[in-house]
Amino acid sequence: MSGTTIPGPDGRLRCRWCAAAPEFLSYHDKEWGFPVSSDNRLFEKLSLEAFQSGLSWRTILAKRENFRRAFHGFDIARVARFDAGDVQRLLADEGIVRHRGKIEAVINNAQRAEEIVREFGSLAAWVWSFDLGQALPGEAQTRSTSPESVVLSKALKKRGWQFVGPTTVYAFMQAMGLVNDHSEDCVIRADVDAARATFRRPGASTTTVEASPTASL
Repeated sequence: MSGTTIPGPDGRLRCRWCAAAPEFLSYHDKEWGFPVSSDNRLFEKLSLEAFQSGLSWRTILAKRENFRRAFHGFDIARVARFDAGDVQRLLADEGIVRHRGKIEAVINNAQRAEEIVREFGSLAAWVWSFDLGQALPGEAQTRSTSPESVVLSKALKKRGWQFVGPTTVYAFMQAMGLVNDHSEDCVIRADVDAARATFRRPGASTTTVEASPTASL
């Protein structure tokens, strides 16, 4: 057992952070790190990471279903057409984080995502076109950014996205399978490696599909 792992309920080692809250275990085992090619799920995660800024992931995860309801499943086309009335509706929604700047940023980012879809066929095709690298042995969970997250952050900002700094983007990369950052001796790391090995990077003509084993989440 390394300093970054801890025995889970079944006695097998897992990343230490998943023991910080009961709801983290399922998220760690079934979602975190598995590659995703669904445009709406990629957009959702970027949006939730924006809302997390200054807060904890536990706060956001606890409200995730409320966010999904409020933002219509983070359907990019629908969110891109939100207007001032929707902003007021969201500011009055006690089930989410009521921060005007973040709400308006998500709407802006949906509009920017539509531009990427028009240009590249899908948001996933554009995101996965970057050379996102891989954590080297012994580097898992030792950093909050990476050279790749800096590049992707700059590319997003150049296209007008907001709340997409390198730290936010690296957390997005970790969660969506763009990098496998599970600890070396975490039991789930091998599952993620296997999923990444068979994952087909989406191209402009590829229909986006869910690559995570928990597509219904």
